[in-house]
Amino acid sequence: MIELQYFERSDIEQLINWIPSAEFALQWGGPAFQYPLTEEQLEKYLEQANKEDSDTYIYKVIDQDLQKVIGHISLGKVDRVHRSARVGKVLVGSPEVRGKGIGFEMMKAILTIAFEELKLHKVTLGVFDFNTSAIRCYENAGFVREGFLRDARKNGDEYWNLIEMGVLENEWREMNKR
Repeated sequence: MIELQYFERSDIEQLINWIPSAEFALQWGGPAFQYPLTEEQLEKYLEQANKEDSDTYIYKVIDQDLQKVIGHISLGKVDRVHRSARVGKVLVGSPEVRGKGIGFEMMKAILTIAFEELKLHKVTLGVFDFNTSAIRCYENAGFVREGFLRDARKNGDEYWNLIEMGVLENEWREMNKR
């Protein structure tokens, strides 16, 4: 089991250590961050987050058995008028817990916050088309493919395609009746 707690300045160093390359930084943070990740970038990321009416909520993921931080996830672009938000910065950081369903647990937890606490109607995310394990995880959590953006991000001399995915409140509620 996992628990989401607000990401704090004291978590910055751990997150930096989990981002080993420019390619990994792009997969994790999209164009929002430059490699190497720095304390300054992450402090700016945190500035307006995690307040009562923020449009961004940033979380560390705690493994309740191990009692340690094992990942990171955010809910950004929170739009209270249109009742929507975007999941981002999804990372199972600790290599020893990868491949054990932690990503799915993270998605369940962030969607519970989105739909139960924030009373949103729709949550979206973007994932690179080659990240098949993440796509499978998101689909298992209820997301459906809504779009395909060709050559959406530049990584060195190549371009990466992005799949846009979304889940609606009623779909999530139906899934969680089981």
